[in-house]
Parts: sequence; C-alpha cells; structure tokens
Amino acid sequence: MSKMETTMIEFQDVEKTYDTGGVPVHALNEVNLNVAEGEFVAVIGPSGSGKSTLLTVLGAMNPATSGQVLIDDIDIYALSTEQQADFRHEYIGFVFQQLQLLPYLTAQENVLLGLVIAKLRRADKISRAREVLERVGLKGKEGRLPYQLSGGEQGRVAVARAIVNEPPLILADEPTGNLDRATGKQVLDLLRDLNHAGHTVLMVSHDTQAAQVAGRVVSILDGQIIDDVTVPSAV
Repeated sequence: MSKMETTMIEFQDVEKTYDTGGVPVHALNEVNLNVAEGEFVAVIGPSGSGKSTLLTVLGAMNPATSGQVLIDDIDIYALSTEQQADFRHEYIGFVFQQLQLLPYLTAQENVLLGLVIAKLRRADKISRAREVLERVGLKGKEGRLPYQLSGGEQGRVAVARAIVNEPPLILADEPTGNLDRATGKQVLDLLRDLNHAGHTVLMVSHDTQAAQVAGRVVSILDGQIIDDVTVPSAV
C-alpha cells in the first residue's frame, strides 16, 4: 500500500486470547495488517487458524485482548456499545456463510432489514431496497420468498442486504462455503463488482481458488499472518 492511499483498516499488534478451561488459546497473535480504501483482500487459512476471529474482531463484535483495531482512523473498541452498533450500521455490510435470510420474509423484506435503524421514510427505504435488488440482478423478484429463489439468487439477496445502506466496508465470512462452484462464482463476481464500484471488501475463506477473485491474499496460520501477496490476475 502506498503512502498516498487512504487506510481503511488497520490492525496494530492485535491479540485475541480465549480462556478454555484455564488454558489460554491465542486465536490472534500480534497481528499487524493494513488494508487500503478500495482494496479487495481475501484472508485464507485452515479451520482454527484465526481467520474467523479476525473477522469478528474487525466487525466490532469481539473485542481484542490487546492492540488496536482502526477503521477509517476510528478506534472501534474505544466506542461505547451503542456507538459500536451505530458504527456497524454506517460503515460495515456483513455477508454470512449461512446467508441468514429469514424464510418467511420476501427478498425485499429481507433487504429492508439492513435499513431498520436508518433514518428514512418507509417509502424511501422500500425504494432503496428495490434499487439495490435491481443492482444485483433481481429486478422482478422482490416479492419472492427465499425458497422460491435459487442458491445464487439467495446469495444475491444477502449481498443486497449488506450493501443497502451503502457501507464503505463489506465483510464476507466464507460467502461460498455452502454453495456449489457455479453459484459461488456468481456471489464472488458480485463482490468483485462491488469492489470495482468503490467498496472495500475483506473476505474470509478456506478456499484458495475463491480467494483468487481478490486483489490481495493474506494467509493466516495459528493466529499469525504468514504470507501477504498481490494477485496479478486480479490487478
């Protein structure tokens, strides 16, 4: 990252230790990581490597044991719980492995959940939800329930919900983990398109092939970053 680029994410000597029956487990061990605004970074590693902990720490959901986590120069764990909730709403869009769509809500209603605390009129929220669904290729399917959508379409609804509030940062937790290869590629292509539109994306994955859609791949093992490379094909 050049000095001229704006830093979106900064980990400074971040450690996260869990106490499991009196035995400390170091999930993150002196992690230092900078991500520039507009980057697409994939964090890869085997199960238990610390990548999911890194994501939850970054998402203001799991306080670090020590060190600092800054997003857009804001120390997120210096904020109160209420301020953290507001911060997540304003800055971060989450895409989960399980998608977490509510089965009894339509595609549009699921997307509207991303605007629950937004200070907008109901009509404006609906308008924005419909615009985002069209943006991800689901125009005309706003009224369908999740079971009436394909796996790829469900993934697109989940992404639409994550971006409906136009957050600068998208965090994706194994977004292709429960999808077949073709459907997973649709979701990855959508994340890449969002990155090209200006969103900073950090994706956690165990799939090295999926990670190639990113412009940079960070490898983590035993809570430590062991490799950090630019992906030539993604530049």
